Amino acid sequence: MGMGSALETLCGQAYGAKQFHMLGVYMQRSWLILLAMSACLLPVYLFATPLLRLFKQDEDIAVLAGRFALYMIPQLFAYALNFPISKFLQAQSKVLVMAGIAAFALVFHVALTWLLVGYFRLGLPGAAVSLNLAWWTVVGGQFAYIAMGNCPGAWNGFSWAAFTGLGSFVWLSIGSAIMLCLEFWYYMILIVLVGHLKDAQIAVAAVSICVRISNELGAGRPRAAKFSILCVLISSLTLGIIFFSLVLAFRDVYGVPFTNSADVVRAVSDLAVVFAFTLLLNSVQPVLSGVAVGAGWQWLVAYVNLGCYYGVGIPIGGLLAFYYNFGVKVRSYSM
Repeated sequence: MGMGSALETLCGQAYGAKQFHMLGVYMQRSWLILLAMSACLLPVYLFATPLLRLFKQDEDIAVLAGRFALYMIPQLFAYALNFPISKFLQAQSKVLVMAGIAAFALVFHVALTWLLVGYFRLGLPGAAVSLNLAWWTVVGGQFAYIAMGNCPGAWNGFSWAAFTGLGSFVWLSIGSAIMLCLEFWYYMILIVLVGHLKDAQIAVAAVSICVRISNELGAGRPRAAKFSILCVLISSLTLGIIFFSLVLAFRDVYGVPFTNSADVVRAVSDLAVVFAFTLLLNSVQPVLSGVAVGAGWQWLVAYVNLGCYYGVGIPIGGLLAFYYNFGVKVRSYSM
């Protein structure tokens, strides 16, 4: 995701400059880079269990996460193809098409999950198969839309030009990767640290639910001018306030759709106030990050993320959670 975010800057600027043919070239360059990065990430998937053991995580969590990581290798490569396609379409304001394909994939995913997990009782492998097929459905649907000629001028077929100019593209990609990795690794580091708390399985489950939903609800990264920024901030903040209110109103049942453990549901309920404020802040922060990406300020945001997340958040969270024994709730406050 980090390496692919360079495409947000380049596709947006190319479309604005009416260099439509470069959109397809940029997308193909991004495919090459992201597929190479996916291959580099394979060892993390293959050796997830020993890596988690190295970080002293709960044994059951380490084993289960390691198994699931192996099942999800196809999704890794699907995401490497999907992210550039999404940015290619987004730069051309093909948002409704993306929404339609995503909606179809969602219905397909839910139905297949019920069939494999609920009806055939295949458990974790069934969930993984459903996720993988859903991701590849999105990739196939989006690329089919492009290949059928719905992006004239922007897609002219596969081109050898994708293999040129990779150096500057990689440099911007690295800046994007550092910016986003510093943000997302922060949440993952929190979950790893929470794995050292008392009742680690419950704590990890509760924080993971909160982090995952928070990331998904705040995933929009628009590129816009001043008026558009204001509109997006207002709309995002409005949605943030709505979800803030919903989380507080349904705090006692919020975790029910995500787990069958009563202890985890209670832990999520205890974190509801913290989680609600996190959602509110996350409704604004990704918009500002998106503006920075659109302007090509990835390296600047990388420095800001480094200072805020790692210079302030993790040290304070670790001090309060472990030294003062405030546990998972204070760890969440540092988010």
